[in-house]
Amino acid sequence: MVFELKSIYKDYMQGKDAVPVLKDISMQVEEGEYVAIMGPSGSGKSTLMNIIGCLDKQTKGDFIFDTSDIMLCNDRQLSEIRNQKIGFVFQNFNLLPRQSALENVELPLLYAGVGKRKRRQLAEEALRRVGLGDRMLFKPTQLSGGQKQRVAIARAIVNQPKLLLADEPTGALDTKSGEQVMELFSELNRDGVTIVMITHEPDIAKCAKRIMYIRDGQLHDGAFRASAEAPAAEQTETEAAE
Repeated sequence: MVFELKSIYKDYMQGKDAVPVLKDISMQVEEGEYVAIMGPSGSGKSTLMNIIGCLDKQTKGDFIFDTSDIMLCNDRQLSEIRNQKIGFVFQNFNLLPRQSALENVELPLLYAGVGKRKRRQLAEEALRRVGLGDRMLFKPTQLSGGQKQRVAIARAIVNQPKLLLADEPTGALDTKSGEQVMELFSELNRDGVTIVMITHEPDIAKCAKRIMYIRDGQLHDGAFRASAEAPAAEQTETEAAE
């Protein structure tokens, strides 16, 4: 098991009032899974991603990542989990503009205290793995959007994390580049990388092996979407018959 959420709630305070954002969310992700979490704006996707990524803590409920009870972890322990066990891929790449692709990929290893020679070797291997062996010394301004995202993916996998967590990974890309990035995700998953992807695009979510839906702070599996769409479909058929 990579992680498990049990009855997770998250509230934010507005003055003296608690505003619920996540409500009784439970899910479990096993090693090698590829899961997409879909939902509209304001559904709680970003809050859920921040909790899974150990960037925020739940108000109540249990969150076990690998073998760690996240609610009991201090800031140093959370930082180590994020650095060593989670690879992040963001919509806007989050690359350092003055650093080369190679230097960007080396960053997690630098923070982890890996020596310079080993750091360079692992970063080069990660860039070759995402098809950028000939772009290692290029800076982000010299790369296309799709290539920037590949650098970000190489950075995310260079530490061989337990989980690759992607937030709208194709949101800033054109259609062709988005398709190439999703094919890369599928290749990584076939190689055993566990992926959880946040998206609002159905065509992107279909690339995953399991789709879950978040709406009004509550998480549902794929059966929820099917049942929610069924009444509308039946109504359309009735209207057509009339």
